[in-house]
Amino acid sequence: MAKKEKKIRIFSALEVANICGVVNQTAINWIKNGFLKAFTTPGGQYRVYEEDLVEFLTSRGMRIPEELEALAVGGPEWERILIVDDDENLNNLLKRFLSKKMARYTILQAFDGFEAGRMVAEWRPGAIILDINLPGIDGHKLCQKIKTDPGLKDTVIIAITGMTEGNDEVAIRREGADAFFFKPVDLEKLRDSIENLVKARGGGNGDG
Repeated sequence: MAKKEKKIRIFSALEVANICGVVNQTAINWIKNGFLKAFTTPGGQYRVYEEDLVEFLTSRGMRIPEELEALAVGGPEWERILIVDDDENLNNLLKRFLSKKMARYTILQAFDGFEAGRMVAEWRPGAIILDINLPGIDGHKLCQKIKTDPGLKDTVIIAITGMTEGNDEVAIRREGADAFFFKPVDLEKLRDSIENLVKARGGGNGDG
């Protein structure tokens, strides 16, 4: 089925500033520093595509105006899995395993909470393997942020932790996590959990 033609909306730096409740120079600084994607007109003025503005607002937990909410609520991309863990060895191990066992999925990686927030906004993964103890934004805050986003609330979140004390499992499940594993993670059970949860959310079948 052919996609519907959609009118592309473009905002000036001043319009971005008004939407975000900041002065024009702040919006310009965001653009100059590479935080907000933009292009320059022949006259030297900055312009921002609607999709890039929504991504910027979402990644920083800023309020999305009603006029942009329809774009923001796009739903997860079910064939993408994001691994979020600051343990580089484990992160890479999980990527190698999932790339081999779940070949139809695109496997993404983030190594801290801030990077994870940016990648969630940009790639909208259908499943996230989320270490609870992260530098930057920790797993609890990130889980809450994802599950309260109208466009991402169906995202499958599988929390993992190496901490065996405390109430991490109770807390993270309350915050919206769909499954929980202690490290060292049983990779086969992790894979089964991802496939079953994604399928239950309407994300299709596994690799078989």
